[in-house]
Amino acid sequence: MTQVFSSVDTIWVLLGAALVFFMQAGFAMVETGFTRAKNAGNIIMKNLMDFCIGTPIFWFFGFGLMFAGTGPFIGGFDFLTQGDYAASMGLTIPTAAYIIFQTVFCATAATIVSGAMAERTKFISYCIYSACISAIVYPVSGHWIWGGGWLAQMGFHDFAGSTAVHMVGGLAALIGAKMLGPRIGKYDKDGNPKAIPGHSLTLGALGVFILWFCWFGFNGCSTISMTGDDILTSAGSIFVTTNLAAAVATVTVMMITWIRYKKPDVSMTLNGSLAGLVAITAGCDAVSPVGAFFIGIVAGFIVVFGIEFIDKKLKIDDPVGAIGVHFLNGAGGTILTGFFAVDGGLLYGGGFQMLGTQILGVLAVCAWVTVTMLIIFTVIKKTVGLRVDPEEEIMGLDIKEHGIVSAYADFLPMDGHALFSEADFLPVEESVPVAHYPQAPTVASTVTGRKLTKIVMIFNKSKFEAMKEAMNAIGITGMTVTNVLGCGTQKGQTEYYRGVKIKEINLLPKIKLELVVSAIPVKTVVDTAKKVLYTGKIGDGKIFVYDVENVIKVRTGEEGYDALQGEY
Repeated sequence: MTQVFSSVDTIWVLLGAALVFFMQAGFAMVETGFTRAKNAGNIIMKNLMDFCIGTPIFWFFGFGLMFAGTGPFIGGFDFLTQGDYAASMGLTIPTAAYIIFQTVFCATAATIVSGAMAERTKFISYCIYSACISAIVYPVSGHWIWGGGWLAQMGFHDFAGSTAVHMVGGLAALIGAKMLGPRIGKYDKDGNPKAIPGHSLTLGALGVFILWFCWFGFNGCSTISMTGDDILTSAGSIFVTTNLAAAVATVTVMMITWIRYKKPDVSMTLNGSLAGLVAITAGCDAVSPVGAFFIGIVAGFIVVFGIEFIDKKLKIDDPVGAIGVHFLNGAGGTILTGFFAVDGGLLYGGGFQMLGTQILGVLAVCAWVTVTMLIIFTVIKKTVGLRVDPEEEIMGLDIKEHGIVSAYADFLPMDGHALFSEADFLPVEESVPVAHYPQAPTVASTVTGRKLTKIVMIFNKSKFEAMKEAMNAIGITGMTVTNVLGCGTQKGQTEYYRGVKIKEINLLPKIKLELVVSAIPVKTVVDTAKKVLYTGKIGDGKIFVYDVENVIKVRTGEEGYDALQGEY
């Protein structure tokens, strides 16, 4: 009999596959933004390669392990995925559409691990364990839940992957980060955590928005169908519960951090959005908006206190909060489904059966992931090694692992190496002899006895426009302005980053203005600057005054007062 497919269902599933694939970009932006610029290229490369490595491996045999059969513990072996699963599973979409949909879910589980192990993991090691997750770890536990395995037969409910995807990836991340050890400088000699801020909250926020957008495909398209009134109603409800839980979790985290840290923490609040999305994924089809609301609140508490506990008590260095977001909220959201599911949940008169099954499923998958990932990480550690050398970690994985001088090239030079490349210099045999360069003129000063003075001011950025206008008003026509980082004796403002108090010197953004004067009295310049900068508060800035031996204008050869040409 010819299999009849639904074009609407097929389009719906393929749309979901595309959205879930685009989550790779979201994860890449979150992880890059929450880590340091010297490792940005490495993060991007890992997020690219876990998908590209996982795709053929899942096609080779991972999909078969997950879906080729309904045995209690394993699906079967289907090399190169040649079976007709549409017919055997009663799908209204072609097998190929279902394969790509499941492939992108597999890639999501693998990519979660990279964030917690960022900034100190060997690239080759990442490729190996990412391949192992796609080949064995994810497909086997995925079969238990979605492939007709023993958990599915017991009635375990994980609609879109709080446990199957997020908890698997999050627990693998926890094990890997623990075995890897913290980044250099993360903990002081007493074991207290030190904040290592990421280099771009903007990128982190962009990643969260991408993930939130794509999550509608992650959860919504997991219906695998869009035909029938019941399915249409369910899909709309899934969108509502998914969005509501994420929004409520975000507000909850903002309020918690506002109370605990005295200011709403941006990066932790972004984690709150993801925590709500992860937590609702298991039961997005089974809970009401009221249930989603409370799941979002609980997810907010889990992610804040979970990240703090992991960082401060367990001493596990997780740069992006992947463990708190994906492992803790993956497990938490799955268990909460046992409370809030309208059909069978404890709070809706369903008794303890569903809740017990949810807890059992979480524990069983935790046991599977723990055993397999301990074996995988131990083998890698004993062979190629897990962690880069200290020198490589300090310099950044971009330059050592990938030969990238700077992921931002001319936009964000971090040191001398980022300013130049080999292409900026001629080979020795092609260099121009000094004698062939034009001779610069030398002109003696026509004005003698004029003192040259350099004035350097360091002040808050908000005062720059006023300072520039004031200097221009007293006749200063030339100045050098630099964006710098600095602090005074107060060691900067006391702030928190992801719940960790920044105890060391906190360098704040400042403006450094330099000018050399001769005709205009130094006192006039200093008095004018003091009037502009003074507020009476800490951080008004400082003014430094230096004697200058000489000034030479390269183009004309003029020296001293003449070289300044009306102050510079």
